[in-house]
Amino acid sequence: MNFLLRKHLIKMNFFLQILLFLLFIYLFILIFTYFFQRNLLYHPGENNYFGDKLIVSIERVQIKTKDNLKLLSWYHRKNLDEYKTILFLHGNAGSLENRIHKINHFKNMNVNFLIIAWRGFSGNDGKPTEKGLYEDASSAITWLKSQGIKESNIIIYGESLGTGVATEIAQNKNFAGIILESPFTSMIDAGKDKYPYLPVRLLLKDKYESDKKMKNINIPVLIMHGKVDDIVPFHMGEKMYKLANQPKYSYFSKYDDHMMEYNEKLLKALKDFISSLN
Repeated sequence: MNFLLRKHLIKMNFFLQILLFLLFIYLFILIFTYFFQRNLLYHPGENNYFGDKLIVSIERVQIKTKDNLKLLSWYHRKNLDEYKTILFLHGNAGSLENRIHKINHFKNMNVNFLIIAWRGFSGNDGKPTEKGLYEDASSAITWLKSQGIKESNIIIYGESLGTGVATEIAQNKNFAGIILESPFTSMIDAGKDKYPYLPVRLLLKDKYESDKKMKNINIPVLIMHGKVDDIVPFHMGEKMYKLANQPKYSYFSKYDDHMMEYNEKLLKALKDFISSLN
C-alpha cells in the first residue's frame, strides 16, 4: 500500500510540476506582451512597397504638434477653392514612401491632399501611442486650417490603423466626409482574433474603439474592405458599415487582401464618393 501511495504521489508531483511550468510560461507571455505590445502593434521600419516613384507633385512640410514634435508630411495643393482636401492617415507599418502607389492616383482626381507620417515613423521623433496619434492627426487638421482650408472641405482618409484615428477625430465634426480602408471595430476585437488565449482587454494599452464612435460621425462615409483580408477580418468592415450613419457607401472587394489593390473599380468608388461631396 505504501508503495502504491508513494507512486501516486510521485505522479501527482510530476503533473504539478508540469502545470507550474506551463503557468510560468503563460505568465511570462502575459508580462512580455504587456510591456512590448507597442512593438507588436507599430512597425515603422517595415516596408511593404519599394521602388515606386512619385508622379504627383508634393511639398515636404513639417507639422508641429502640441507636444513639440515635428511631423514629416507631404502636401499636394491643386486648387484649394474648387477641390476638397484629403487628410491621409496611414496604417501601422512603413513610411510615407510606402503609400506612393496610392497617392500617385490622386494626381488624376480633383483633390488636394496632405499625408502625414506618425510620430516615430519616417524619421520623426517620438514614440507612437493611441493618444499620440490622435494628437498628430489633430495637429494636421490645425495645419490645414492655417492654410485657409475650411473643416467642411476636408476629407478624412484612414488606412488600416489609421481608421482608428480617423473615427476618433471625425466625431461630431463637420468634415466633408470620411473614408475608411480596411477598418477594424476595435483593437480589442482585433487582438482577440489574433490572440484568443490572452486577456486582451486587460492587457491592451491602445484600444482604438472605433465601433463605439461611429454613432458620433454624421458626415458621409465610404468603407472599403477586401473579403479575404487576413489581418483585419472582413466582418469588422461589414460591422463598421452597419454602424455608420447615412449617407454611407461601401466598396467590398471579393478578392482583395488587407492591402487593397488600387484598381479601376476601387478608384471609381473613390472618385464617385469624392464627387458626391461637392
